[in-house]
Amino acid sequence: MTAQPMLALQGLTKSLPGGRVLFSDLDLKVAPGEFVAVMGESGVGKSTLLNLIAGLDRADRGEVIVGGQTLTGLDDDAATLLRRDRIGFVFQAFHVLPHLSLARNVALPLVLARAEPGEALARATALLDAVGLQGRGGDYPRQLSGGELQRVAIARALVHRPALILADEPTGNLDPETADRIMGLLAGQSREAGAALLIVTHSDKVAAAADRCLLLTAKGLVEQERG
Repeated sequence: MTAQPMLALQGLTKSLPGGRVLFSDLDLKVAPGEFVAVMGESGVGKSTLLNLIAGLDRADRGEVIVGGQTLTGLDDDAATLLRRDRIGFVFQAFHVLPHLSLARNVALPLVLARAEPGEALARATALLDAVGLQGRGGDYPRQLSGGELQRVAIARALVHRPALILADEPTGNLDPETADRIMGLLAGQSREAGAALLIVTHSDKVAAAADRCLLLTAKGLVEQERG
């Protein structure tokens, strides 16, 4: 019996306001614990695809199914709950809240899920340690570089142990050594928790570490042959 995919896309189609079709009839299945990289030229819709999967944008047609639950058609409140409980998203623009300390930024998904505050902060501190920001939990975003903010965003995406991890260029602002560490953390968390990991990237090195690499085109996703 084949295991149910953690993420399934069926006939996903998205156009821009001017009418240009980004992609049409896109299908994809990602299994629990599987790491899939998506590459493609700038402007082809890679970030838009992640936003559709997370329910932050709406497709023209087609379905997004996360852990057996159809996201398409959910109202805003239901989509927010699904994101909170099942999805971790590493945004390219970080979206770190400037008025919260780093520990409270990372703990936010757990706080929203009504976790015990001490437990939430302990888990956040452990994740900050894991991304190389030991002892920085009391600092604020204004004290960090772009690469450090990226690491905070990654820690926040992992803190609630999501079933689906989405990451938009997660190593784009990192030096090679830190990028390797972060990719090891993302892939390790995915395998350990049985979470599906979908990363949009321009990095050949990141793509080479994935179980599968797909090229996003206007006609859909094309499997890339591995060397």
